[in-house]
Amino acid sequence: MDIRVTVFEDNPIMLDAYKAVLNGTEGFHCAGAYKDCNDWKYVIERTTPDVVLMDIGLPGLDGIDATKLIHEQFPDLRLLIQTVFDEDEKIFAALCAGAHGYVLKKTSPAQLLDAITEVYRGGSSFSPAIAAKVVQLFRQFAPPVIPVAYELTAREKQILQLMTEGKSLPVIAKEIFLGYETVRSYVKTIYQKLHVASATEAVGKAIRERLV
Repeated sequence: MDIRVTVFEDNPIMLDAYKAVLNGTEGFHCAGAYKDCNDWKYVIERTTPDVVLMDIGLPGLDGIDATKLIHEQFPDLRLLIQTVFDEDEKIFAALCAGAHGYVLKKTSPAQLLDAITEVYRGGSSFSPAIAAKVVQLFRQFAPPVIPVAYELTAREKQILQLMTEGKSLPVIAKEIFLGYETVRSYVKTIYQKLHVASATEAVGKAIRERLV
């Protein structure tokens, strides 16, 4: 079944490019493409996406405020920010608003599709430069905690470390020479041991509690 993606992007050239990439790639479908978020609720209900690809600098309602509203109204919907902005405050605001990933517009089409897939599967995805900033933000704002022994294996710690670097599961699988499904199985075990339900929670706990 195709991953249905609704795109919000005010640049008409970029909007057409996203539609072409999504509709031209097996396993993806552009459910809708819009230049603003002013009718966001109607759009989401009409297009029924699996993933929303959201720009920040939109006319009228901006992408971060729209992300917050969509997340509140449709909590199970996956949201991926794609923008030119890499400032800490934008990243922090987007994550607080409910974004499940944050990638820059210089990301290649193949990397963007990987990010959409990762977010769709329940993970999170960040451009490498953004991942480094996210780690810094977690360390800056996370309160100190008492360490807990989660009994992670060396392999699980290796995978968790790569997750904190913002690497997607397909990239991790290639880097450590394991199959994708094997890595997914490790990640599920990591979630169980850390008592979390998503990659964002796992990465946040790993950073806060200095697990890697």
